[in-house]
Amino acid sequence: THIVEVKRPFMTHDIAIEIIINEINKYNSHLLSGVVAVGHRVVHGGAKFTDAVDVNGDDGESIIKAIENVSHLAPLHNPANLIGIQIGRELFKDIPQIAVFDTAFHSTIPMFAYTYPIPKEYAEHQIRKYGFHGTSVKYVSHIATRKLQQHFKDGRKPKIIIAHLGNGASVTAVKDGKSTDTTMEFTPLSGVMMGTRSGSIDPT
Repeated sequence: THIVEVKRPFMTHDIAIEIIINEINKYNSHLLSGVVAVGHRVVHGGAKFTDAVDVNGDDGESIIKAIENVSHLAPLHNPANLIGIQIGRELFKDIPQIAVFDTAFHSTIPMFAYTYPIPKEYAEHQIRKYGFHGTSVKYVSHIATRKLQQHFKDGRKPKIIIAHLGNGASVTAVKDGKSTDTTMEFTPLSGVMMGTRSGSIDPT
């Protein structure tokens, strides 16, 4: 195991990535030449992104613009995600840069579940339930379904409640491998109580 500890005041995302790349090169200069793709976790994809996309492809600039357009819905996350994408595109110009969205897995939530009981025109301002932690929930759902499948001889997939519990937390209902409802809704602030986020509070 090769462990490197770097202490530097005023560390930014771009500096951190630069340090990581430099340390990898010092450890083994051939490692980076073997990279065939770069993955980027993006917290909020809005209603537009329902699957992973290549931000280094022909539509790269429009994809980045679309991520910027929903960054106000995840101001602590998306701007940092975009920095990583831009640096990745600069460092690895000729390989796929795949953006995976936390909200994408929840794009299967039915309209009656993601629609808020508020004036219809508010939907024009992107006010609806989106859901988060989708990359984690999708993986856990896949593994849990595979392990439980032996109990469903007719090929049915189990109905699962998945709790993603970390400093951020959410609970998701999964049916037939698809998200049907979740507790973290419009932004990553809502839902159950978290480490530094109160979750949903009665507005009265």
